Amino acid sequence: MTTTAPTSAPRPGTAPAIAAILLISAAATAFLFWLIYIHPAAATSAQFAFLPALNAILNGLAAIALLIGYTFIRARQIPKHRAAMITAFIFSTLFLVSYIAHHALHGDVRYPIHAAFRTFYLCLLASHIVLAIVALPLVLITFFFSLSGRFPQHRKIARWTFPLWLYVSVTGVITYVMLRLAQG
Repeated sequence: MTTTAPTSAPRPGTAPAIAAILLISAAATAFLFWLIYIHPAAATSAQFAFLPALNAILNGLAAIALLIGYTFIRARQIPKHRAAMITAFIFSTLFLVSYIAHHALHGDVRYPIHAAFRTFYLCLLASHIVLAIVALPLVLITFFFSLSGRFPQHRKIARWTFPLWLYVSVTGVITYVMLRLAQG
């Protein structure tokens, strides 16, 4: 009689949940693409001119919460880690709502053609956009694994999610500062 080693088959419900997360992420990305590059902005007054600064603040707060969460998990303080990561998620969600409102009201803001560091800005922005598209489903899947008690899978994917999410948050702040400095 032979015994077989236990398999690490996914728990029931994992594949449909991940498929739903990927579908939601693709829909969100498509919506943002449409909003930024196709949909004309509403002609509004300057009363919402604070939104880009708010976006940068929310990105910065998400980055700080991510770093705090990382510190807590390294110290094995799991409840504090969880609280910090939920806080980062809330800041990132608020950022997304503010970002959508800004682009719906004001449209896309372009970096001045003859401003210094334009090539660097565009490269940084391109990496920010591409990695934000990748980070969205990773963040949601990482949370799904954690909240559903699949901690080995959570740890495995969080090793990729954390640096991407942190990069996207930090470059969001940097691109805002560069754009404001270039506009004078």
